[in-house]
Amino acid sequence: MNLMGLQGGQYQPLSQEQVETIHGAALQILAKTGITYETGLEATVEMLEASGAVIDREEKKIKFPASLIQDAVDKAPEQVVLCGQDPKNDLNLTEDRVHMGTGGGTIKILDPDTGAIRATTLSDLHDVSRLVDQLDNIHFLVRPCIPTDIDKKDYDINMFYTCLRGSGKHVMSGVNDEQGLHNVIDLASMIAGSREALAERPFISVITSFAISPLKLCTQSTLIMQEAIRNRIPVALSSAPMAGSTSPLTMAGTLAQLHAEELAGIVICQLTNPGAPLLYGGIPGMANLATMGYCGGAVECGMMNAAIHQMSAHIKVPNYNSSGLSDSKLPDAQAGYEKAFTTVLNAMGGSNYIHHAAGMLESMLTIAHEQFVIDDEIIGNACKVLQGIEVDEDHLALEVMDSVGPGGNFMTSPHTMKHIRSEYYNSNGVADRKNRDKWEAEGSMDARQRALGIAKKLLANEKSYIPEAVDQAIREKYNIILPS
Repeated sequence: MNLMGLQGGQYQPLSQEQVETIHGAALQILAKTGITYETGLEATVEMLEASGAVIDREEKKIKFPASLIQDAVDKAPEQVVLCGQDPKNDLNLTEDRVHMGTGGGTIKILDPDTGAIRATTLSDLHDVSRLVDQLDNIHFLVRPCIPTDIDKKDYDINMFYTCLRGSGKHVMSGVNDEQGLHNVIDLASMIAGSREALAERPFISVITSFAISPLKLCTQSTLIMQEAIRNRIPVALSSAPMAGSTSPLTMAGTLAQLHAEELAGIVICQLTNPGAPLLYGGIPGMANLATMGYCGGAVECGMMNAAIHQMSAHIKVPNYNSSGLSDSKLPDAQAGYEKAFTTVLNAMGGSNYIHHAAGMLESMLTIAHEQFVIDDEIIGNACKVLQGIEVDEDHLALEVMDSVGPGGNFMTSPHTMKHIRSEYYNSNGVADRKNRDKWEAEGSMDARQRALGIAKKLLANEKSYIPEAVDQAIREKYNIILPS
C-alpha cells in the first residue's frame, strides 16, 4: 500500500480570512518592526538595500517593503521535487501532497540491547539510516542524531556519507559551515556521477536555521543558505520560535512572527538566486514555562504546524514543518498519543514535508530504534486517513450483497479477497490483534517489545547504496570514519 504523497487539506485550523489577517500582520512586522542581524552579513545587507530594503546600520535593523516581499514570493517555485537515490522514493512537494519522515539533532539513544540511555555515535546514525530505509511509511531521512564520537571537522562529510550509504531515500541535514557544504555537494556529485546529474536529481538538501527568533538573522546559517541556493541545492528555511519564550504566547502572534521570518528568508534566497528551490520552513513550538524547556508534544503544536501549511500555501511555496514530537522519555502511552495527535493533524492539514515524525523522544533529545518502528505505524495510519472512503459501484458491492443474500457470509466472497489488502491499513507488526491465548503463548509482549524485535530483524539486512568503486574514491578523498 503506497501511502506517500497523498492529498491532505481536510483540516484547516485557520479560516481564509484569518490566513489573510496573519499574512497582513507579517507584512506589517517586516515594514514597521523589521528584523535585526548578526555581524558578518554585510554583503547580504547590501544586497537587500540595493533591492529596496530600508537599512538602519546603527541599530542593525532591516525593514522590508511589501513590494520586495511579493516580488521574491513570485519567483519562488510552487513545486519542489526532492529525489531519492532510488527513484521510487522521489518526493513531489506541491499543493497539499503529504510526506513524513525523520527529524534530527538528538544526542542520546535508548540502547537497543540494554535499554539504557547513552550518547549517539556514527554507528547509531548508520543503523537508523538502514532502519528508516526499510520502513515504508517513513518517506525521507533527515539526519536523526548527532554522532558524538567524531571530530567537528569530520562531521559534515561523514554524516551525509553515512546517511547516503544506509538509505536510498532523500537525505536532508544541516551543515556546520560553507566548506562543509561544498564537501557534501562534492560527495553527492561523486555518488550521482557528476555535478550535473546531482542538479538533475537532487537527492540531498540542506536545513538552514537562518532565523534566530525573534526576528534575527544568524550569520553562519544565512551564509550557508545563500551558498546552497547559489548551487541550486534545495534548502529548508528553518525557523522555530517557541510560544511564550521566543515568540508571543498566543498562537496567532507566534504564527505572524514566524511568517514574517519566513518571508524575510524567501526574499534573501530569491535575491541570491531567483527561482532557486526552497521550502517554507516554519516550525512553531511551545515553551514549557514551568521549566523554560521545549514542549514538543502539545496538541497546539499540531494545530500551529497545520496552520503553517495554510500560510505557505497562501504564498504558493511548499512547506517543511514538524510533527511526532513527544515530551515522553520512553516509547510509552504518552509518546503514542502525543505523536498520533500532531501527526494526524499535520497530515490532514496537507503539509508537504513533515519532519520529526519518526523516532523522536524527550523533545528532540533522544531516539530509539523501536520508536521509529512504532512511528512508521502511526504515520501509516495517519496517511490512510487521507485516502478517505472510496465510493463507486465496485466498493458499494450491491451485486455482492445480492449474491450472498440475507443471512449469508462474505468471508469467502471473491470481492472480499479482491479488497482484503487494499481497503484497510495493514499493520507493520506493531499492533497486536491476536486473541489473548495466542498473545500469551508468544510471550505477552507489549507494542514496544514487538517494535524492537521488528527493528532488530530489519537491521540484520545489510545493504549499501554507494557502489564499491565510488566508495573507494570517496575514502581516498575524504576522511571517512565508518568502516567499509
